[in-house]
Amino acid sequence: MELFRNAIFVRMFLAAFASQLGSMVGSMAFAFYLVDRFSNQPAYASVAELMYSLPTLVVFLFVGVLADRLDRKRIAVQSDWIRAVLSVVLLFAIHQDWIIAAFAILFLRSAISKFFTPAEMSLMQGIMKPEQYVKASSLNMSIMGIFMLFGMSMGSAAYYYLGIEGAIIIDTASFIISGILLATCHFPAEVRQPNGKAKLRDLNLKSMAADFGAGFKYIVRSRLLLAIILGFFFFGIVNGVFSILPLFTMKYELSPDRYQVYTPLVMVFLGIGYLAGSAFSSLLIKKCGKVAVLITGLFLTMALTLAAGLSGNIQIYLGVMVLLGIILAPINVVLGGWLPELVEPQSMGRVSAWIEPLNTTGQAIALGFISVAFPAIVNVTALYWILAVSMLIVSVYYLIALPGLHRKHQRAVKTEMTA
Repeated sequence: MELFRNAIFVRMFLAAFASQLGSMVGSMAFAFYLVDRFSNQPAYASVAELMYSLPTLVVFLFVGVLADRLDRKRIAVQSDWIRAVLSVVLLFAIHQDWIIAAFAILFLRSAISKFFTPAEMSLMQGIMKPEQYVKASSLNMSIMGIFMLFGMSMGSAAYYYLGIEGAIIIDTASFIISGILLATCHFPAEVRQPNGKAKLRDLNLKSMAADFGAGFKYIVRSRLLLAIILGFFFFGIVNGVFSILPLFTMKYELSPDRYQVYTPLVMVFLGIGYLAGSAFSSLLIKKCGKVAVLITGLFLTMALTLAAGLSGNIQIYLGVMVLLGIILAPINVVLGGWLPELVEPQSMGRVSAWIEPLNTTGQAIALGFISVAFPAIVNVTALYWILAVSMLIVSVYYLIALPGLHRKHQRAVKTEMTA
């Protein structure tokens, strides 16, 4: 593949792989630790997920602006170093059984990760050609499939064979490896700081607020980009519910005695589907178009979500997860490859800074609701219905908005090319 002839892309790819794999092992192991250690308090698992998502609402004003104004490489590398240090502190808190302190550290570590994402995304965009965006997105979905295949299983294995301390040590090592790989990358100055050289002391709250507002104006100017981004609120609800739902499904519905075995299998089967779906995503998008793949996939995802919620058999549930992974992969390839096409490199940080708050607000609402309502008010089946309704809303919204806006955008691009 042409992408792997680019040495910088290879290093960034390996850094992202190491960081994401370690994070998944650590987060899955911590979820098992909470369910095992506090089995009568399922809300703790939801609170932990909240600690991963809520920091966005605290730092969203700064992350995109800093990624567009400051040195993107330095932001990404230092984010890895700081998260490694915080992981060591988390290890000490868990060893002392300070659960509140552990939640606070998770919050801080997640807040730092929010600075990493737009910086890394912008660097990746800067080293690729526009025609490589969809291929890179498809590759990322393949890696996500591998994480689903092995990440939760490795998290479970790390917890039961090495303990929660061993799992967090793996997590810490992943950030160190990622930081070293990124530190050895050499990016052109226009990729690291496309808006010119600036330092943190040159920025103030007023200028950052102005830049954040400029990101909003950029999004509003492109009605297609605005329509796509508004859907991320409902994607956040879906992500928030699904982040904890397989564990709850096995623990409280399908296999209370063997949930430690079957919960990782859910992600394994979902990962098999992701890998299969990623294999033909680029070809499918080229043949059918982004809009058709996205909208059809969302409606199919809604139907499969209902099927998963109504299935009372583990084998059927796992089969639905395979189909769900096959459908989700092309959807994510469309979204991952479309946004870089619509956003100029110098504005990618500020635009992505608006995606995260929408997504995280949806996640926070979903997880907060689960923490309060489950299991006293709603059961596992009701959570699947909430998931399906969210998918239905975004599917209908995209069906109404995207086809016409996409046609207008294509005509505008053709007009610019012929002018």
